[in-house]
Amino acid sequence: MTTRDTFAKTTKTSQAPGRFRLPDPPERELDEVTRFDHLFRSGNSHHLAVHLGKPETTLVVADRWVCADTNFNKARARVPDLLVAFDVDPQIYEANNGYIASEQGKPPDFVLEVASVSTAHVDTGDKRVFYAYLGIPEYWRFDKTGEYHGARLAGDSLVGGEYVAMPIEELPDGSLQGYSAALGLNIRWEEGGIVFYDPDTGRRIATFEDEREARVAAEARAASAETRVRELEELLRRRNH
Repeated sequence: MTTRDTFAKTTKTSQAPGRFRLPDPPERELDEVTRFDHLFRSGNSHHLAVHLGKPETTLVVADRWVCADTNFNKARARVPDLLVAFDVDPQIYEANNGYIASEQGKPPDFVLEVASVSTAHVDTGDKRVFYAYLGIPEYWRFDKTGEYHGARLAGDSLVGGEYVAMPIEELPDGSLQGYSAALGLNIRWEEGGIVFYDPDTGRRIATFEDEREARVAAEARAASAETRVRELEELLRRRNH
């Protein structure tokens, strides 16, 4: 029986989905600012959400509890740095103040942890065990220097209820890359940062800079077209006189 089947058969409650609310997550340690820098200040979580689309059924979230069911116990829950789940209900997530697998009918599809001094041992130990227990298909870890996780980039795929390390290749420029089947994207450690690449195009997914450049180019085209229209109008006016 799969983890998903287990949720479906053993975790139904009499209350409607979304009625149970998880407590707020604990405050982050000061050294965990690395998570903010790599995932949020850089815009990575936003870019990923935009690329994946379907916000009505897709979650790209962080900083709230993820657990199996409404029988909440901090020993049986974790707060991932980044969580992605497809074919779920974001409104239930908000009502629950976190991700409850039994309420959504499935575990998340992807989680990622960013290394910090205070959490590194948990990322490679307890969290790895818990995410496998929960049935999360992919668990990724990012470490800017490799000092805390023992590797700068690592990914595990769930096989037979246990995590198996996925291949990570070193590219000619020194970047490290692994393929996430859950996201359909390549994940790279690139110059000390996390970058998501589209394997079909070989290009990174769109960023704030790309969006700004596209907007500037569109405005320039619109201005050029407006100028051309005025020139043609002036030419016609002169001909008519």
